[in-house]
Amino acid sequence: MKIAKTMILAGLLNLGLACGYSSKKTTPTVAGTMPTITALSPSSMTANSSFVLTVNGTNFNSNAVINFNSVVQSTTFVSTNQLTANIPAASVATAGSATVTVTNPGTPGTGIYGGGTSAETSNSMTFTIN
Repeated sequence: MKIAKTMILAGLLNLGLACGYSSKKTTPTVAGTMPTITALSPSSMTANSSFVLTVNGTNFNSNAVINFNSVVQSTTFVSTNQLTANIPAASVATAGSATVTVTNPGTPGTGIYGGGTSAETSNSMTFTIN
């Protein structure tokens, strides 16, 4: 009886493999669009002053965000070459410098195979706080 059960189990396993069943292949995430910063306006500001920062560059997605000293700012998309953000006075409280970058967020994959794009962050530019 034990041999019969083993033979039936082996037959079912062979049938499952013969049908081509395997786990689904996933599509790997691909690199997203890399943004580039070419200029900041203004490029400096007096400490404790709120202001609108304009970032000029290339390849900005409509959902791109400005990072001011590694803090994501509420960003307005103007065009693929320009973004703006209101920088609060607390972000420029002391004299020194701040790093500005732009991130194009990644997109999730769709369907059962995954895919999507990864987030890409631009080159950094230095903003001076006087």
